[in-house]
Amino acid sequence: MSTNPTCQMYIKDKNQVIGSRIELARGFFSRLRGLLGRKGLDDGAGLLLSPCSSIHCWGMRFPIDAVFLDKEYQVVAIYPDMKPGSVASHRQARHVLELKAGAARQYDLETGDTLTVTTD
Repeated sequence: MSTNPTCQMYIKDKNQVIGSRIELARGFFSRLRGLLGRKGLDDGAGLLLSPCSSIHCWGMRFPIDAVFLDKEYQVVAIYPDMKPGSVASHRQARHVLELKAGAARQYDLETGDTLTVTTD
């Protein structure tokens, strides 16, 4: 179980919640650990790495969707169904949202969408 603070994220123009239990990984060690050691993500769960412009899935046990966001939380790239052992990066990214594999397609998330973050 994580001790990271959580937030809710939604697609601004669509007013659609994409995650109600998104953990915030803002510190060095929380970003370094990421999702390692977990068996999977539940619906509505995810991890927002910030600052971050590249990720790896080395040592992970499950695939994820990686959503790369600029400083305004606009989607600049989506890497769906990243398998364990894969890597991804994007030069414009300042944040990366890691979601359960298939979530980006489920919520019809597209490059150019802007996400909004609300904290408890």
